[in-house]
Amino acid sequence: MDRYSNWRFNLQLFADGKTEPATPRRREEARKKGQVAKSQEINTALILLGMSGLLAVGGPWALGHLARFTKETIGGGLVALEFSPGGLQALAAQAILCTLTVAGPVMALALVLGVMGQLLQVGFHVSTESLAPQLGRINPVEGAKRIFSKRALVELAKATLKIAVIGYMAYMAVKPDLGKLPSLLYMEPPEAAAFAARLVGKIALWIGSCMLAVAAIDYLYQRWEHEDSIKMSVQDIKDELKQTEGDPYIRSAIRARQRQLAQSRMMQAVPTADVVITNPTHVAVAIRYDAPSMNAPVIVAKGIALIAERIREIAKDNNVPIVENPPLARTLHELGEVGQEIPVELYQAVAEVLAYVYRL
Repeated sequence: MDRYSNWRFNLQLFADGKTEPATPRRREEARKKGQVAKSQEINTALILLGMSGLLAVGGPWALGHLARFTKETIGGGLVALEFSPGGLQALAAQAILCTLTVAGPVMALALVLGVMGQLLQVGFHVSTESLAPQLGRINPVEGAKRIFSKRALVELAKATLKIAVIGYMAYMAVKPDLGKLPSLLYMEPPEAAAFAARLVGKIALWIGSCMLAVAAIDYLYQRWEHEDSIKMSVQDIKDELKQTEGDPYIRSAIRARQRQLAQSRMMQAVPTADVVITNPTHVAVAIRYDAPSMNAPVIVAKGIALIAERIREIAKDNNVPIVENPPLARTLHELGEVGQEIPVELYQAVAEVLAYVYRL
């Protein structure tokens, strides 16, 4: 064992201590910075599936339209074209219109599906902080770390998997029709366009379906990686608590000061009481009742132990009657609150005490 003693090291040096789930504030800060769980593969899969559906429905028409435009242009348009600025402009306008007619729906559908993929994953979110220039991004050391990081390795593995999946699925989709490809040379343009559209749509459908499965796995990984990246240490949580709610020592001091002020106001109200009901030494409750202005007697002060003793001292100094009634004192202390009327079930008992005091 001794010969290995020089190789001993503390594994905790490799741990960053971030073992606690992120707090809501940490999640919100990460979201503002653009750190969200998102998989680009979902957008790719949705676009591929959408394109396959679009090709299945409108592919023959689009390819036929392109074929007709090409045939008309090459067959007679170029021969009759007047090589002048006006003629060239007219030909360019026809080419642009044909391109927009065919490619417009494709681009619009791709845009809609891309936005839909974003909304499904993270909702509507705009982050400007991620666009701000960061000098750390041009640091060669940090760049090397990103190149050889765990995320880079995962992206490399994912890219390799995608290439393998796309290649295999494209081959499987084309395999049944490989023998028909040479016959395209002898087909009429509309017929060849329909065949090509069907074949391309089939390839896109197969690849899109497999990419959707890959995207689901990638999204789960992205969520796990995101949760792991925003984890917090115990000290981080304590620091956040200090920032949001203040230092615990300061909060404790504030609460202590508030209790002192409340007790001071309570003691100032003892001389105004009509009677102090005691237990006889452990509990003290001061009651005040003014028939013209009050619906029921009100507790102006209460306390136990030292506070009860202080209430009795102030009552004696101000000639406030002190009545010993342990059950009533305990009940008033448990059920009543300072500044509020006594509970209804204690009206009779307190009225008897007040009647006794008034007789005195």
